[in-house]
Amino acid sequence: MAAKPRLMALLLVEMTLLTAVIAGLLFGGAGTFDWPSGWTYLGVFTALGLGVSLWLADADPALLEERLKPLWQKDQKPWDKVFLSLVAVIYVAWIALMGVDARRYGWSHAPVWAQAIGAILTVASFLGVAWVFAANSFAAPVIKLQAERGQTVIETGPYAVVRHPMYAFGLLQFVGGPLMLGSWWGLAVVPPAMIGLAIRTLGEEKMLRAELPGYEAYARRVRWRFAPGLW
Repeated sequence: MAAKPRLMALLLVEMTLLTAVIAGLLFGGAGTFDWPSGWTYLGVFTALGLGVSLWLADADPALLEERLKPLWQKDQKPWDKVFLSLVAVIYVAWIALMGVDARRYGWSHAPVWAQAIGAILTVASFLGVAWVFAANSFAAPVIKLQAERGQTVIETGPYAVVRHPMYAFGLLQFVGGPLMLGSWWGLAVVPPAMIGLAIRTLGEEKMLRAELPGYEAYARRVRWRFAPGLW
């Protein structure tokens, strides 16, 4: 079923606002619009984000509508509201820091090959997330049980390999973004991001084991959470 005009309008509004906020943080931190790496990153991020969203609007409009809801919701676990509030603050500071680091003061000087690797990781992150969306129509951005949508355990696609592929692919952006922008200091967010996602994963699994029938058995079959052989 094609996405409704209202949903498409909401998507375009949210993408426009997100792009504007990221641009403001990047170039505000940089102190100038004369920053080719900043424009490249913004263009790649926006194009990939919009591309995946437009594909999702056709492939699974119900999931897109779920993902366009606010990050603080009625049925969301209270501790997840606190977690996402902290993430929002850290994300804003992180984007601005990379502009300050790589352009305003030039503390970091990443070679072209590192920026190319960053671009590859960023593209891989978006493609991986699209793979997650294709497999899991319940991949909401907040932690809650979607009983009204008949949520079930997903075991196909990347979920046949790890239990939380969205987090695994999302982490690639925390590496790819700083490399694309040429900000070595931006990579400082990677360790706390990994720790934060690990903590959120444990909380999410506690909910799923208690509230989603079949998840306990699935967790026994698929051992790894993020990366096979690691965790």
